[in-house]
Amino acid sequence: MSAAYVVWNTLFLWAGIAVASVAFWPIYQSPSIVLLVAVTTLAGSAIAILGAAFRWSSAIVLAATVVAFLLLGVPLAVPLQALYGVLPTLDGLWQLVSGVALGWKQLLTITLPVGNYQALLVPAFVLVLGVSVVALSTALRAKRGGIAAAGPIALYLAALALGPDYATAPLVLSIALIVVTLVWLMWRRWHARREAIHRLAADARSTDGTGAPVPSDHRLFGIRTIVATTVILAIASAAGVAGAVFAPPSKPREVARSAVVQPFDPRDYVSPLAGFRRYLQSETANEVLFSVSGLPSDGRIRIATLDTYDGIVYSVGSATVTSESGSFTRVPYRFDQSAVAGETVVLDVTVEGYSGVWVPTAGQLEAIDFAGDRATSLRNAFYYNDTAGTAAVIGGLRPGDEYSLEAVIPRQPGTDAVGALRPGSAVVPGITVLPEETEIVLDRYVDGVEGEGNRLAAMLEGLKAEGYISHGISDDEPASRSGHSADRITQLLTDQRMIGDAEQYSVTAALMARQLGFPARVVFGFAPEVDDTGATEVTGDAVTAWIEVDTQQYGWVSIDPNPPVREIPEEQPEEPTTVSRPQSVIPPPPLQPDRQDDQTPQESTPDEPAPDDAWLAIALLVARIVGWVALGLAVLVSPFLMIVAAKVRRRRLRRRAATPLARISGGWQEYRDAIVDHGVDLSPSSTRREVALTVGGSQPAILAAISDRAVFSPREPSKEEADKVWKAVTELSAGLDAGTTRWQRLKALVSLRSLGTVARGARDSRRTGRPAEGKKAAARRGSDRQGATP
Repeated sequence: MSAAYVVWNTLFLWAGIAVASVAFWPIYQSPSIVLLVAVTTLAGSAIAILGAAFRWSSAIVLAATVVAFLLLGVPLAVPLQALYGVLPTLDGLWQLVSGVALGWKQLLTITLPVGNYQALLVPAFVLVLGVSVVALSTALRAKRGGIAAAGPIALYLAALALGPDYATAPLVLSIALIVVTLVWLMWRRWHARREAIHRLAADARSTDGTGAPVPSDHRLFGIRTIVATTVILAIASAAGVAGAVFAPPSKPREVARSAVVQPFDPRDYVSPLAGFRRYLQSETANEVLFSVSGLPSDGRIRIATLDTYDGIVYSVGSATVTSESGSFTRVPYRFDQSAVAGETVVLDVTVEGYSGVWVPTAGQLEAIDFAGDRATSLRNAFYYNDTAGTAAVIGGLRPGDEYSLEAVIPRQPGTDAVGALRPGSAVVPGITVLPEETEIVLDRYVDGVEGEGNRLAAMLEGLKAEGYISHGISDDEPASRSGHSADRITQLLTDQRMIGDAEQYSVTAALMARQLGFPARVVFGFAPEVDDTGATEVTGDAVTAWIEVDTQQYGWVSIDPNPPVREIPEEQPEEPTTVSRPQSVIPPPPLQPDRQDDQTPQESTPDEPAPDDAWLAIALLVARIVGWVALGLAVLVSPFLMIVAAKVRRRRLRRRAATPLARISGGWQEYRDAIVDHGVDLSPSSTRREVALTVGGSQPAILAAISDRAVFSPREPSKEEADKVWKAVTELSAGLDAGTTRWQRLKALVSLRSLGTVARGARDSRRTGRPAEGKKAAARRGSDRQGATP
């Protein structure tokens, strides 16, 4: 093995790794990845060359690679944990080793780019080190060393799989990698042929004893190989470019992160707007929920942005509607908000009385840094959705947690500029249930008004002019029912006095704005009073809700639709008051002549009374009794019939959803609800796979996998797939009744657990008071006995 042979193979490997590593740039976008690739490639090449030169065994090469991994891993792959930037530390080594197993999944569930955040450089470090050692060792020592050219190709494919769902210079990188690979293989073939000819010539000279050189055509062969390779590369490049230009892919790019189930699903949690009034109760109204410093004087705290309305609640995402607001990912060291024009703020938040999965934020998040004893666990459980500007922590915040965040408060137009706004192009989930009264009242507000912005302003003015604020909590407030379902919005718009609070007005304004053509959503949060230093203690009575509409000029614009707090007038009587008049004097009746007593009474024969029909009387009595009993039974059974009717309607809506994807999602939710109704306790944060494992059996696992694939795959499922899923759901749901008594089946039929009307505390108490293992076993037996195949 000559030095030239080693040098040329090493140079070709470096060229291939350099081209393949460009695919890592969209993932990291940091100088750290450039340094990592360069140093790791040199280290791996040195190990491979030394192993070839000294004939090391594979065990020794592996040991040398592990030593290089431990020495170089912390400063290159976990640079924030390196002492003086070059020395490994115990924490750094722990993150390095654990990153080999966990870094891949973490990299697929985080927002890109990630820079040098935590140990997310470890996957790239392992790939580059492994490819450089294995590929160069194979090229220098294997009999069929040409397979080493597959190393850079494997590195390139791995980088694409770990990368984003959009391509970066795909033609240039692919063609460059093909050129390097083919030239490397061409050179190796030419070198092997030349060495074979030289050996043949040497053997010939030693045989005839003349020492005359044997003619060889290796130079001519080299020229032919170069020409042939050039022609092949030109044809392949032209075909690739033509295919990409004239036949671009029709489907979105599918990478590994497209198939990964996101660990946080907001649809597993109750909408925060549903608990609006609990912050206004006497025990929480004056309680300090969290302390904030650095908030602008007119700043607001965002808890969650809600964009999906189903006639019951406004929620973050939906089980039947896919939207960007329902996809949460982990946030690396920073989130790029350079495209957002506005004011940058730094907020320090200390949680006191607040708890929940939703993290209080402001504006568009750039970076967040947790402090305190739970800083590491909170950092690893933090998820963010930039489309909605909503953040969450799996497991929830609790008193004592602290964090500091950087955010950009977007530039907003003045309140007098609403009339000039024009609808934007943002996509929000469609409204499935719209109260008819919203359209009637909206037509009255905007009658004769031209222009989208002017009509929006007229709608807002109408709500503020006619609306009154009342939470209906204290005795001195007019009655005001909580909730924001379709019937509550109808009541708000049809009552003689429009009485409600931010919960109802924000939903009403969002629905009306949607009818005017503006993409709109509801924001739930707090509007505290801020002092001159930007510090404030946020209490429960600062809770509020407002709307955001998407516009062409400013993007999402925040608008407060709530009426001002003012005195509520007395309700006018429904019926006119009867006016009392003076009593008229009635003259006395005229004197009647004396009745003569000597008149002879008229002779008449009274009719004989009809004989009573005894049987008819008995029949009427029995019918009366049966009627009253039936009425009583109907009154007693009516709540259960309403529950059954609600479930039937829910099932029909899910099965008749507009898209196959919505039908598949609804089918899974129907099966999950059936499991819950049969007494199986499921955590609100359980994924489909976890639910299937809880029930047991192969068929629920298959159904969960099919539902996951349909939801997270970029391919739109077909109607046939949706029909198969619903057939499987029907059979699996029926299988849950196997092994149960008639009374247990009846209880499952009228159970309120899946309708969300049973309080969480009641479920917890039942769970502690009566274990559910028996019900789980019954559900498992039912699933195993049936033969549904989606």
